[in-house]
Amino acid sequence: MRQFFGMSRNGDLREAVSGLVGPQLILLMSNERQFEKHVEELEKLFPGVPSIGCIGMSYDTQVVESGVGVAAFLDGVCAAANVLEQVSVMPVRYIDRLEKDVSQVNASAKDTVCIDFCSGNDACVLTTMHSVLKQRGISLVGGTGDGGKVSANGKVYPDGVAYALVRNENGKVKAYKENIYHTKGDYRFIASRTDKARYILGALNGMPAKQVYQKILKVSEQEIPTQTFKNPFGKINGNDICIISIKEVNGDSLACFRQVNDSDVLVLLELGDYRGVVKETISTIRREFPRISAVFSVNCLFRYKLFSQNGYMQEYLQDMSALGSHCGLVGYGEHYNNRFVNQSMTCVVFE
Repeated sequence: MRQFFGMSRNGDLREAVSGLVGPQLILLMSNERQFEKHVEELEKLFPGVPSIGCIGMSYDTQVVESGVGVAAFLDGVCAAANVLEQVSVMPVRYIDRLEKDVSQVNASAKDTVCIDFCSGNDACVLTTMHSVLKQRGISLVGGTGDGGKVSANGKVYPDGVAYALVRNENGKVKAYKENIYHTKGDYRFIASRTDKARYILGALNGMPAKQVYQKILKVSEQEIPTQTFKNPFGKINGNDICIISIKEVNGDSLACFRQVNDSDVLVLLELGDYRGVVKETISTIRREFPRISAVFSVNCLFRYKLFSQNGYMQEYLQDMSALGSHCGLVGYGEHYNNRFVNQSMTCVVFE
């Protein structure tokens, strides 16, 4: 199989898809102003080709911040695209669509991945989708787009998750998750006074969350939203840690980008040697995939900001391009199988 990526910084979709012939699946990453127009135009240019789309920045060796990026798979994939609607209320109502698509592409653990673009309520959505995908051991990689809407097969859906099942007809696939943070000290917190609907973290070990965070890190209230780049929280999930980014201060509480529940066990994280972690990820992929056809990744917006502020973003994209054809989405939250994480990178590698 092959992966195509095209872009237009001024939002010219025809420029972005120039040279694309015979796509078997298309991923559209557009801007808020032109999203609906691009969805409609893409369907006219490639009628009947499975497609999903969202609002968000994209990249290969460069970042497209406000134009349009198009990724496509061709020459050896079997794909189906669809949507689960009303994800903020009841995504399970539409789960039969995913069940039918899994059967349609004859999906299996060794050669199939699900790529999704979501509008929100990610944790619930991933639990719903995993109930189907886990039966065949199918991995999932994806992320949250902007604007509360996604697209599938030429139609825009508010409050939905667009997904694409991709079966590699010429080799295996595997999903990866990269974490550039490690635990700071031996801090352990029990969360309380949470508001699941608003992603509010009210208290840690019975003390106001804002006060605890400030006292440990010695930062002002104004510094908290950027301090999370270096020191997010982590939720213990078995042997793994899911990163939780801080969005803003809310009174004496902290509003987060991921849901926290009463009695969740949290740790404090700190930024590690991200250059070293990236090189280790690349080495692992190369070791496990001597032949690589494509890599599609989702990088968190906060990783993009952190890397850009430290003059590393361009170097990062160049390093990843050494794997071969690499492109992806800058997301507002990352998906890895049934996990919704922040400040991470997830990717799928095709043999």
